[in-house]
Amino acid sequence: MKKSTDVLYDWGKSDLGMRIMKTYWISLVAVWAVAVGTANAAEAEVTAPAPGIGHGLVQGYLYGQQPLNSADFVPAPPEADSPRQAADDAISQSTMTLRGSLRWDLAAKDAVLTFPEAAGIFQCALGMNISESKTPALYRLLQRSLTDFGLATYPAKKAYQRARPFLSNNEAICTPDDLEALKKDGSYPSGHSAVGWGWALTLSQLAPERAEKILARGRAYAQSRIICNVHWMSDTEAGMAVGAAAFARLQNDTLFQATMAVARQEIVQNLGGDADRKACDAETAALNSGS
Repeated sequence: MKKSTDVLYDWGKSDLGMRIMKTYWISLVAVWAVAVGTANAAEAEVTAPAPGIGHGLVQGYLYGQQPLNSADFVPAPPEADSPRQAADDAISQSTMTLRGSLRWDLAAKDAVLTFPEAAGIFQCALGMNISESKTPALYRLLQRSLTDFGLATYPAKKAYQRARPFLSNNEAICTPDDLEALKKDGSYPSGHSAVGWGWALTLSQLAPERAEKILARGRAYAQSRIICNVHWMSDTEAGMAVGAAAFARLQNDTLFQATMAVARQEIVQNLGGDADRKACDAETAALNSGS
């Protein structure tokens, strides 16, 4: 009596067995090809340039969706002569000593949110260079989410129309070319702070082993707006809250999540590899000088 393995061997050699096995392998190869094609298509989608929407911005992941209404959850800014406004005044005045310092220069650099320059804001905290050529998914992730984080502040900005600190203290700002535009743009909440904190949350999720450094840089980024004399402390706090809210909203977006997955692989491959050491030493010196 033949063993079961012998029966299976004979069946495999039969005409019927050979046809079934051939069909199986053809199907397996087809499934593999579809999977590879889908992965390639997904990667192409997450790294593809997004259409511009004006003012140097590209379409965010939430483009075309119901906007996040920050005016509904951000509290009103401090009233004149209130203890909160007194705290804002005191902190604003305390930063005046930083004018002309390394920290002042870093605050001016932090103000630039155009790409490719903005892609380098977190390179030292992350420990790697971010570029469109080497890390295209991560680069696109920052570029597109900037729009989502920043624009989420505008319902509250328009609702409150708070005057910026330089209009009260008549002191210089670290980006004088932006002066006229900033006069017309509400101070509360801070759009830059929303972007910086939103990016900090995004990157700390992608690189949890660097989370503390990334989050510290995100907070310092928001503080740059106070040092620049363009925002009150409460503006930056409200901006960070809006950035966190927008980040939570992005968790439900399919393309954002797909981009995060590819960006994570880019980080795994490049983490700690090619950050500009000279630039990072200068950033550390600047941050320490303002502490």
